Amino acid sequence: MNLILLGAPGAGKGTVSKLLVEKKGMVQISTGDILRGAIKEGSDLGKKAEGFMTRGELVPDQLILDIIEEKLSKEKFPNGFILDGFPRTIPQAEGLKKIMSRLSIKINAAVDLIVDENEIVKRLSSRRTCSNSDCQAIYNVFSKPTKKEGICDHCGSPVVQRSDETEDAIKVRLNTYKEKTAPLVDYYKNEGLLKSIDANKGSDKVCESIISTIE
Repeated sequence: MNLILLGAPGAGKGTVSKLLVEKKGMVQISTGDILRGAIKEGSDLGKKAEGFMTRGELVPDQLILDIIEEKLSKEKFPNGFILDGFPRTIPQAEGLKKIMSRLSIKINAAVDLIVDENEIVKRLSSRRTCSNSDCQAIYNVFSKPTKKEGICDHCGSPVVQRSDETEDAIKVRLNTYKEKTAPLVDYYKNEGLLKSIDANKGSDKVCESIISTIE
């Protein structure tokens, strides 16, 4: 089962991906992890990506696609994979489609996690992240608070609200999503791959819904 996870920031893509990994033995593939892995390995593609990132520039679509193709061609995924956070735009989706064709890999579904906008703002604005770069544990002041207020349970470092998780910043992110990423819903609907899941409920129920819908 090979899936693409769609959904606005705060829809729960990362959490649901981890549950699918645990329950179904799938592999979570995120562009961030792939880029960091390629850079750590010192591959030619990784060195190119590192150059853009060091200069504070966005890594070009084609380079990201090349790195994804390299990963998919080298590794085996007996229980399938989840593309989390990619593609983000129609050109990326078109590029991914060509890669899948070249590698004879089938995408079984593009799962759109649907969450009310007010719920997204609540989720993200109440999120707190460990300030220790080696930890980065994530909490939520409502659903997953730290045992000691403001202190990470794992390493004892302060937890902070990220600058992109204030209410104003979240609204900007949602507008960007609507403009650039939301059109993917129509794209995958036209491809006959779209599955829409109500993600306002708990992550376990969302995961179960995905599994039952796909299988």
